[in-house]
Amino acid sequence: MHPVLFRIGTINIYSWGFMLAIAVVIAILGISRLFDREGYDKEMVLDLVILAVVCGVLGGRISYIIVYEWDAFMANPLSFLSLSQGGLAGMIWYGGFIGGLIPFIIYLWRKGLSFWKVADMFAPYLALGYALVRIGCFLNGCCYGKVTDSFMGVVFPFVDNLHRYPTQLYSSVLNFILFIFLLWFFPRRRFSGQVVLLYLMGYSVYRFIIEFFRFSLIMYGPISLGQVYTSILFIIALVIYYWLHSRNKKRWW
Repeated sequence: MHPVLFRIGTINIYSWGFMLAIAVVIAILGISRLFDREGYDKEMVLDLVILAVVCGVLGGRISYIIVYEWDAFMANPLSFLSLSQGGLAGMIWYGGFIGGLIPFIIYLWRKGLSFWKVADMFAPYLALGYALVRIGCFLNGCCYGKVTDSFMGVVFPFVDNLHRYPTQLYSSVLNFILFIFLLWFFPRRRFSGQVVLLYLMGYSVYRFIIEFFRFSLIMYGPISLGQVYTSILFIIALVIYYWLHSRNKKRWW
């Protein structure tokens, strides 16, 4: 693994942080083009992306502490700020998603903008950003898979000497595909919210499957905690999708 991607003098450039930075820059550029095309003020994109990323990282860290490290946090609250290979040590995607979503909604509400229309423009780049950050996870050696005898096994030296599924790369490839599909589908959407809800359902299906290969600390019989969260997310997205689709069908008639 290469947690330190390269050095500039005495400064370490960490793989995870570097890939996150690339994801942020690409998202700002790509979403700005969609904003401009759809008649929105693209100057707001920088504010929205930075706000969502910063609050998302904090939300991801807070949720990880609550689920996995509460006792350690109570013993040493400063552990919240502990760093691991260029990023906060331990985060949960679902907490990060909620953490970024709340200020995103508040910002749009204060600006008087449609959440669903703006979220549709963000959705493809959520998938792309996730794909890029998972490459950073692979280089960092975190979020690894279960032990395997498969030829696809990779040794993560910071963990052990066993061969494990490189689930980070599986995640990256599938989210690149999801990004391409969503970007293609965006101009073909039938109602506002369709793109972001397809992203959430696509993410849920991918994540549920990949969890069978990923190492998980908390299991409920044959399924992981991540699969429980994913199932809930899929059901919520599906219900909202049906509701928005039905509402817009009535408008067409």
